[in-house]
Amino acid sequence: MVLGAGAAGMMAAAEAGRRGRSVLVVDHARAAGEKIRISGGGRCNFTNTGASPKEFLSENPAFCISALKRYSAADFVDLVERHGIAYHEKTLGQLFCDGSSKEIVAMLLSEMAAAGAELSLQTRIEAVEGADGGFRVALSGGRDGTVACRSLVIATGGKSIPKMGATGIGYDIARQFGLRLVETRPALVPLTLDPNSLEALAPLAGIAVDAEVASGKTRFPEALLFTHRGLSGPAMLQISSYWREGGEIAVRLRPDVDVMGVLKTARASNGRQAVQTALTGILPKRLAQTVAERAAGAASARTLAEHSDRQLEAVVAAVSDWRFRPAGSEGYRTAEVTLGGVDTRDLDGRTLEARSVPGLYFIGEVVDVTGWLGGYNFQWAWSSGWCAGQVA
Repeated sequence: MVLGAGAAGMMAAAEAGRRGRSVLVVDHARAAGEKIRISGGGRCNFTNTGASPKEFLSENPAFCISALKRYSAADFVDLVERHGIAYHEKTLGQLFCDGSSKEIVAMLLSEMAAAGAELSLQTRIEAVEGADGGFRVALSGGRDGTVACRSLVIATGGKSIPKMGATGIGYDIARQFGLRLVETRPALVPLTLDPNSLEALAPLAGIAVDAEVASGKTRFPEALLFTHRGLSGPAMLQISSYWREGGEIAVRLRPDVDVMGVLKTARASNGRQAVQTALTGILPKRLAQTVAERAAGAASARTLAEHSDRQLEAVVAAVSDWRFRPAGSEGYRTAEVTLGGVDTRDLDGRTLEARSVPGLYFIGEVVDVTGWLGGYNFQWAWSSGWCAGQVA
């Protein structure tokens, strides 16, 4: 029995059914694979060609190695190709459907059906208990009554995007059977600013710019987006998984540009122009204005010719070394994944089975394995689901 008809759950169900197991998948949602459907702007960034353990966060970074090696990104691509789903590669190895993410959902449903797995939607899990060397699960809604099973696979996901039906039931089941949990928190989530900072940056909402964003020794060179609540975009979502409350974030706008060189060249060729005018060659106009004002204050109205090299260095610092402390994050409401979860010390890295509870498996987002943005979390779902499906 598989609790959760998401990416990991459907993969595990298809694999177990292919081995001749009688499989039942239950989910309280109206449709299977809802997070798959909305992912990647509706095109599903279903894996990453470069997926390796280094792109995953966990209290035990080595835990994911076995699963990722046994069922790799190439293996999932083979499955996609066998189903005739057209796809393309974007930056950094990210693979997306040419058409709709619904094709991935349909593929998994087809795999489950071919393996004889039964799917029961709009079905609530009322209780789970160990019984007779297996488990008994009380259900209501789409399927009423109690179901007995030898193997129970928990694929209920994390707390991210509650409007899609996310709950913490997987963690509750883990606690019930004595497994430890790593503290959970929103990950791959936009960060918010304090009221004063937000007011100062409000005119920038909607502006995107290439940046390198860092927290401690971790840094990501991707796009940054100013929002009405704070900062988002791929770079900020990535760093959010590493940032902790009270910590500082450093931002380098346009890391590919020699900002001092641009300013000196502009000063030499047309010293009568304003600093912000010179900056518009490398930054959006409104952002260039804000940077110039933050760096020079009232002096921002002066021409470039009136700026010494030392004064230009202050402008360069405003572009290349902007530091701030986020007020917080937007939380699980908009987080793409949940950091933390079932402690990997209590799971077998090869099978995802609970070490102390034979027949109980935890896969996908509910486990303390969280990938970077860019298809990595889907790959963990496919890999962990496949591994559990070989033995459950």
